[in-house]
Amino acid sequence: MARDGALYVCQSCGGVQAKWAGQCTACGAWNTLVEEATVARPPGALAPARTSRKAAGLNFETLDVETPPPPRIITGVSEFDRVCGGGVVPGSAMLLHGDPGVGKSTLLLQVAAQASLHGARVAYVSGEEAIEQVRARAQRMGLANAAVKLAAETSLRIIIDGLKADAFDLVVIDSIQTMWSDQLEAAPGSVTQVRAAAGELVRLAKKKRVAVILVGHVTKDGQLAGPRVVEHMVDAVLSFEGERGYPFRILRGAKNRFGATDEIGVFEMGDSGLREVANPSALFLNDSGARAAGAAVFAGLEGSRPVLVEFQALVAPSAYGTPRRAVVGWDSGRLAMVLAVLEARCGLGLGDKDVYLNVAGGLRITEPAADLAAAAALASSALDQPLPQDCVVFGEVSLSGDVRPVSRMEGRLKEAAKLGFGSALAPRLADEAGIMQVFGVTRLAEAIDRIGRGDWT
Repeated sequence: MARDGALYVCQSCGGVQAKWAGQCTACGAWNTLVEEATVARPPGALAPARTSRKAAGLNFETLDVETPPPPRIITGVSEFDRVCGGGVVPGSAMLLHGDPGVGKSTLLLQVAAQASLHGARVAYVSGEEAIEQVRARAQRMGLANAAVKLAAETSLRIIIDGLKADAFDLVVIDSIQTMWSDQLEAAPGSVTQVRAAAGELVRLAKKKRVAVILVGHVTKDGQLAGPRVVEHMVDAVLSFEGERGYPFRILRGAKNRFGATDEIGVFEMGDSGLREVANPSALFLNDSGARAAGAAVFAGLEGSRPVLVEFQALVAPSAYGTPRRAVVGWDSGRLAMVLAVLEARCGLGLGDKDVYLNVAGGLRITEPAADLAAAAALASSALDQPLPQDCVVFGEVSLSGDVRPVSRMEGRLKEAAKLGFGSALAPRLADEAGIMQVFGVTRLAEAIDRIGRGDWT
């Protein structure tokens, strides 16, 4: 084949440019343009003829036709099935991504083995490890007897032909960045190769009615590597999260065409693989005794599951001219907003103090209902007044200092009561549930005043 020239493709967004530049004009990322060759037809060769066929009529249907729910493949890993919406749908394509070493391969090997034990025909194709490495991991996890067919291959043509020749219910591809097609001159892992490999595997999933799970790499800032078009091609995008130093892992659904997108699955990493955690609230709470100043238990909500987690705050005099602000597990911008409201609406001056905020257990909280818990933990540390041992906190704080109601307050209180909590610092409307004693507040200043006085009667 004759080489016609080269194009420069952004490895972050997939944008194409005719010449190299330091910054991609499509997404603004720096140093992401990589040269990828284009192949021209030989001189005198004709363009491929277009096949003409008679245009088919467009058939419209109404919305009132009953459609049965899609069938599901139950993998046997209940936390994984929960995030998928009740199991894996045949003919669907899923993309799983996470930081290096978080346990993506361990999770999928466990899913593949458990699904095979439940009667599914499963294939595991590894492009990063040899068969001996995968087999050794399965033996450590006690899954050596699972009827999973293993293969170590990176050629897309060989993989597609092998999957077409046999009948499978579930196929795991680890990872999509290692797949390459001999019809493209681009290097493996490039945008062109990733897009082509993902497209072929998604078409195979739809045509053969086989569920395909693709493993994807992430960039240094935690975003999914490769072109964004891959996320649009698949039916579900799952992220596997976990802080280094913590054994807990969170499986979170970012996109799901067959289920909810805000469900989470909780796992604990051990020597023999991942262990499912049926009650995450008990896992993230500190049961060491009396609650210290600066700690507040937040009654959160992850999908349909109430989760209780402890917010830990430390307010200390600043030893330098510029006070420090450090936060782990929560949005730093949200922390800055809560600090501003505490100072402007509640008279709690923290501008000259070092402020540290941590969500215990490595869980990352994103819902606004955690505002009041963070504010209560900060005020408790600044005033050196601990909250009651049996008290949970939740509520959204506005810039005006109001405490707004949040969704499913009754479910949060029921989860807290189930774990032995007897009171709550929450929006005023929460006391209508009648589940426990609720110290209802409408303004953040009321909550800070109660914490400062230590009045919990």
